[in-house]
Order: sequence, then structure tokens, then C-alpha cells
Amino acid sequence: MEVCSSATAILKPKFHHAPSSLILSCNSIARAPSTVACFKSSSLPILTYHNPFRCTAALSPATSVGSANPDVLPADLAVSQTTEPNCRVRLSVEVPPAVCQDCYKRVMREFMKQAKVPGFRPGKNVPERILIDYVGKKHVLKATVESILKRTLPHAMSSVTGNALQDSVQIVTKFSEMEENYSKFQSLRYDVVVDVAPEVKWTPEDGYKNLKIVVEIDSDINAQRTCELELKRRHKSLGVLRIVTDRGLQVGDVVVVDISAKTVDLDESNITNIKSAESTGFQFDTEDGDKVLPGFLESIVGIRRGETKSFSLHFPDNWRQENLRGVHAQFTVECKELFYRDLPHFDDSIADKLVPGCTTLEEVKELILQKCIEVEQTAREQATDNAILDQLCKMVDVEVPQSLFEEQGRQLYGAQLLEIQANTKFTDEQLATLSSPKSVNTFLNSQRENIIKVIKQNLAVGDIYKRENLQFSTDELVKEVENSIREFKLQNQEYDEERVKDQVQEILEGAKVLEWLKERAEIQYIGG
Repeated sequence: MEVCSSATAILKPKFHHAPSSLILSCNSIARAPSTVACFKSSSLPILTYHNPFRCTAALSPATSVGSANPDVLPADLAVSQTTEPNCRVRLSVEVPPAVCQDCYKRVMREFMKQAKVPGFRPGKNVPERILIDYVGKKHVLKATVESILKRTLPHAMSSVTGNALQDSVQIVTKFSEMEENYSKFQSLRYDVVVDVAPEVKWTPEDGYKNLKIVVEIDSDINAQRTCELELKRRHKSLGVLRIVTDRGLQVGDVVVVDISAKTVDLDESNITNIKSAESTGFQFDTEDGDKVLPGFLESIVGIRRGETKSFSLHFPDNWRQENLRGVHAQFTVECKELFYRDLPHFDDSIADKLVPGCTTLEEVKELILQKCIEVEQTAREQATDNAILDQLCKMVDVEVPQSLFEEQGRQLYGAQLLEIQANTKFTDEQLATLSSPKSVNTFLNSQRENIIKVIKQNLAVGDIYKRENLQFSTDELVKEVENSIREFKLQNQEYDEERVKDQVQEILEGAKVLEWLKERAEIQYIGG
């Protein structure tokens, strides 16, 4: 048995077969935001940082045009720029006839090289009319328009190069309209929209330099308390359950009950069963009475095997299930089995069973307490980071581009899906459903507020990193990239080394910002 297999094992007791409405949700150790990166680093803090300022003018795959280094055009383009809401820019591009004609000539030369026109040797000049008849006028037109787009788009984008968000460039003019335009006028007009990096405005300006943060610490992370609970849990695990035959239920017993519940209403026609509060064969450890509906344990104390008790209780107004808040319920509980724990004496003789290798209870307590202290420290640090990120979010005013919203949302959904998949075996059909555009869009719509909050935090962190000229060492980057790749290999997972490097760099940048902020912030801890 390990001293502490995980923070969850110590701080969050597990309950089996419990009616969902009876059990209070345990507070998390620290409400850590999901990581954007789909990998875990062995030593880096968990952050929701994605640098939005890594921009590119590369074309979106949706354009089907591709990007290229701009070459010299025979004439200048006419490009007008219009600012649209949500950090979007519209570029209206007019390509003059000279450029279109040059592109047409290139297309014809390429067709001449590749086409095997009957009666002409490969590579030999073929009269233009004959070549067009052989290739097809529509194919020539389409190829010419594509060539014009490929050559001119990098030039048209030059005004936003370095400021355009990755994969946000879209040619919004229909291809059929461009073909028609070129056919009539031997010139081309098209519109491009692109999301640009948003401007971060601070209120107050530079207010992040002297933050005042209040961090709420959950009492469940108190190292001394969790150490005592863990010792008690391990001691209980060594006990044997024995049937109670001569008395009723006492605190400390384990009882198996069937539970049914109905609403209490003066109008009997409105009385309904509360399905979420019902359970058959619910095994309830009475020492966990603080985890169930207030008054439930007290109402069943004294119940004997085979006996049934009925009682009414109110669901609190702050109950986690909104539909049950304030509901007056009538419970019926039947005792099916009743057990007491026959525990070994709590002395040095069981030390090795509590923690292998230990010879005294004092040694056991010391080892478990040390682990709990580590867990408490990690939780405090994460709670502090979260409080700082929340405060930054409130201090920035920024428009969120749609492409950035969708990218961040899809990454969060992907990370969530990977986490679920690690604990649940899905069929191919289930995976296909969960990965479908409909499922992703449902997530984006339902989590819009949370996604925007994460983006604002990321933008704030990225802006601070840039403003304060913060840096991390190359050695740090290399070390963490190696750690991440090693973990991928251990898990037999595929990875893109460049993508891993980018993600590690983003996390290191975020960690550096939080470190810088904490050194200058006034932090007050409450609770715990």
C-alpha cells in the first residue's frame, strides 16, 4: 500500500451506489482550469495558457488555395480594408487585367507541358485555341482563377501579416462569382475576412502590477485534518464487517437500505416520486453522514434489520440540484442489512499494514502527514494561480475573435474528451458521436461563458509576458519537451514534436507570468 496514491484518495472519499440527490458534492481541492495542452508535464504547473499572439497569414484549409511566398506582380493590386466587429478585418481586393493576363499565360504554359494533344509532340507549342478545346474552357477558367488567388492573396494580406490569427483567413466571395467576374472583365474582385489579434485594454492601466488577491482555501485540504482522515480510512479498511443482530443502527455502523422518496404537497394530485433520491441496496457508511442530506442520518439512527422508517426532510435552498432546492420530501427507508466493524487495535502492531515498511504508528503518521502537506501546498499554489487568473480576467477589456473562440473551445472539449476516454471504454460508434460537429457545437454553445473567460485569461497572461519582456531559459524548454515526449512514448501515443514544443513554451510563458505576478501581489488566504 502506498503512503498516498493520489490527492483524490486522501481528500475525496468515494461513495458507491449512492442516490445522486442525497450526496453533497465534495468541494474540489482547487478548481484548476483544464489545460489547453493535451499532455501532462512532470514538473510544470497546470495552466490554461495559450499564446494568442502566435499569428500567421497562412490560408485556412477552407480556401483550398494554399499560401505561397509573394512573387513580383506585373501591376499593383487595389486593396481596401474595413474593420468589422469581434476583431475581424475585411479586405476587398481588385486584381487588375495585367495580373490576370499574366496568370492566364502561366496556366496555359503549364497545360501545354502536361497535355498530350493528338498530333503534337509533348512539350511542343500548341495553338491556344486547340489547347483550350482539348483541355476544356471551364477547366482553363477554373485553373486561371485559382492561379490568380494563389499569387495575389499573399500580397493582399500584407497589411495584416503578423497580426492575423492562425487559420482564420477566409475568401468569402463565391468561386462561381469570381469565375463570372473574370470571364466578363478579364479582371478579378474578391473579399477576404481575417481575424486579427485582439487589443488588450487594462482597467486600471498596469493594474496587474500590484494585485490584491483573496484566496479561499477549502478546509478539506488542511494537511493535519486530511492526515487524520486518511489514518482512519486505512484503519477501517483493515476491519471486518459483522452482522448486527441485537440492536438498532448506531453511528459507525454500515447499513444497506432501500430508499424511496415523494414530494410532500397539500394537493395530493401534485405528489410525485423523486427518482434521483431513490436507491435499492444503498450501502451507507454512517461515519459519512456529513455527505448526505441534512437530517437523513439522524432520521434512521436506531432502525433495525427488516424495519421500515418514514420521515420528511427539506432539501436546502443551496442544494446542488436546482430542481430539488426547497423541496419538502417524504422518505421511506427499509433496512435490509446492518453491520458493525470489528477493527484491530490501533497500535504499532498494525503499522506495516497501514503503510508497508513502517514499524510504529508514529512513523505511519509522519509519512502520511508529509504527503498531505505536499498535497496541501500544491492545492494552495493552484488556488492562488486560479485566483490571480480570475482577477486578471476582470481587469481586461477585449473583443474575442470567433476563430479564437472556436479553437479554444475545441481544445477544451478535446482535453475533456481525452480525460473521459481515459476512464471509460467507448465503442467506435460512441466516439464518433462524441466527436461529431454537433457534439462539439453543443459544447461550444453551452460553455461559451467559460470559454471566453479562459480566452480572456490567456490574452491577459500573453499581454503581460510581452509587456514585461519576460523570458525563460532554453534549458528549461528542452528539459520539459523531453519530459513530455518521454511520457508520450511511455503511453504509446503519437505526437507532433513541433506542437509539443509550442505547447510547452506556452505553459512556460504562463508559469513565468504567474511567478512574476505572485512576487508583486498582496495575497490574503482565508479558510483552510
